[in-house]
Amino acid sequence: MKVWCLGSCCVRTCNSPSIDLARTVIWKDGIVRKLNSGVSGLLKRAKVRIVQGRGTFEDGKTVTVVTRAGSQDIRAEFIVIATGSVPAELPAIPFGGSVISSTEALALEAVPRKIAVIGGGYIGLELGSAFAKLGAEVTIVEGQKRILPIYGEDLSGPVSTRLKRLGVEVLVGAQAIGKIGDDALLVRCADGTVRKVECDKILVTVGRRPSTHGLGLDRLVLDMNDSFIRIDDKCETSMRGIFAIGDVAGEPMLAHRAMAQGEMVAENIAGENRVWDKRCVPAVCFTDPEIVTVGLSPDEARGTVADVRVSTFPFTANGRAMTVEEESGFVQIVADGANNEIIGVQAVGRGISELSAAFSIAIEMGARLEDIGSIIHAHPTLSETFQEAALRGLGHAIHI
Repeated sequence: MKVWCLGSCCVRTCNSPSIDLARTVIWKDGIVRKLNSGVSGLLKRAKVRIVQGRGTFEDGKTVTVVTRAGSQDIRAEFIVIATGSVPAELPAIPFGGSVISSTEALALEAVPRKIAVIGGGYIGLELGSAFAKLGAEVTIVEGQKRILPIYGEDLSGPVSTRLKRLGVEVLVGAQAIGKIGDDALLVRCADGTVRKVECDKILVTVGRRPSTHGLGLDRLVLDMNDSFIRIDDKCETSMRGIFAIGDVAGEPMLAHRAMAQGEMVAENIAGENRVWDKRCVPAVCFTDPEIVTVGLSPDEARGTVADVRVSTFPFTANGRAMTVEEESGFVQIVADGANNEIIGVQAVGRGISELSAAFSIAIEMGARLEDIGSIIHAHPTLSETFQEAALRGLGHAIHI
C-alpha cells in the first residue's frame, strides 16, 4: 500500500509508515519536563522551600538531606513520605543488559526486533501492544491461566483478541526461568517443556515495590503491611505526625489516588479534619482496547449486597463505536437492586478511559439507574452506552 505524505516542501509516496523512536522519546521527555517545570512553578508560587537531595530519617522529627553542597538536617512537626515505587526485579533475571524495566522501555532509542515481556498484567500488555504496533515481534509470558488476571474474562477477552490480530504470541501458565546471553529467554511452558524465546530485549513487568530503601525507616517504629507502610483513614502512620501517601502505602498504586491523598493530608496538617471517604478510585488499563473499572465488580458486590443487578450494553449497538470500527467493547453497570443505586461500572473499548470520570461521578454522588437513564447524552457518542446500560438495568433499553 502506498501512502501520500504531505511535507512542508514536497509530496512523495511511501511504501509503509515508520517511526523515529529516538525523536519520539525526545518529544515525550519534553512533555515530562514541561509538566515537571509546571509543578516547580506552582511550588515556588506557594513559597515552598525545595531541597534537592537524598533524604534519610534520623528520628520521627528529623530528616538528613545529602545535597551537592553538603548535608543538612531538617526538623519538622509533620513529615509526609511520598517516595513512590520502583519496578520489581526477578532474582533469576536481574535488570541489566538486555533485561529492562518499564522505565528503560520508555527510553529506548530504537524499536527492538524481538521483545519478550515477562508479565501479562496491565503494564506488560500496555507496553507489549505498543511495541507490536511499532513493528516488534512480541512474546508475552504470563504465569496465570490468562492475561490480565485481576480483571474478569469478559473484560480481558477483547484485549486477547486484539493481541492476536497484532501478531503477539501469548504464553499463559508459563514461567520465565532464565536467559541465554543477551538474546534469548528460557521459558517453562504450561505443559512442562522448556522453550527458548529469541529476543533482543527482555521486559520485566511483574509488579512494583515501594521505594523505601535507604530512607532509614529502621530508625522509626512504623507498622507495616508486608513491605508497604500501614496508614489509617487520614493517611497517618503508626507514628503521630508522620504520613504516607501513594505507592508506599499499598494498592491501588495509582497517581490520581496519591494526589487525592496528598490534598487530604495537607488539609489535615492545616487544621482540617478530613478522612479518606472515597467510594471509588477509577482504574484504567491503557491496552488496546482500554479497560476501565470503577467501584465494585459483580462478584465483589455479591459479597456485600443482597440483591445485585448487573446490566450490560454492547458497542455493537452504538453508532459512534461503529464509525471507529470498535464494536468489541461494552459498558456494564452494577447496581443495588434494592434501590437501583449504582455501585460499580466496568467497561472495555477504544477511548473508554475518557468516560471514567462520568462513571466515578455517578458512584460518588449516589446516582441511581433512573438518574443516568433520564440524563440526555449527546448523540452520536460512546457516552450513550452508559445511559443505555442504565436503561437496560431498568428493563427498557431503547436500542437493544
